[in-house]
Amino acid sequence: MQQLQFFQALRSLGFVFWLSLPLIGLVFWLGSDFVGDRILSRSNFTKKYLLADTQSARQIMKRIVVIKVEVLPEKGISRVNVKTNNSVLTKIVFEFPITDISKLETALSQELGLPRDRVKELIVESKQ
Repeated sequence: MQQLQFFQALRSLGFVFWLSLPLIGLVFWLGSDFVGDRILSRSNFTKKYLLADTQSARQIMKRIVVIKVEVLPEKGISRVNVKTNNSVLTKIVFEFPITDISKLETALSQELGLPRDRVKELIVESKQ
């Protein structure tokens, strides 16, 4: 009988509740460890790709107004400022490790996607 009263006293103190808390914590800890391992060991293959709109870039390059070239032979580079009449992209700056104008024209025509004749017409050399 005395043992029955002892259990009733423990029950009134909430012993069953307090005894179950560590057990619940252990279950959550082991469960989160399992879930974390599953998530971290999963491969992450993304099927989405970024496609650049190359056609609009070429349209921007066709609106070029002037190309200013500044050749710096002491540094071995050429700085090129390309001005466009596009509202979004008004100025493009390039720096090439080329000081020869004919090679620079070729590099610019490849970079801008314009014929070399058109690049030659638009080039204005600035003196410094």
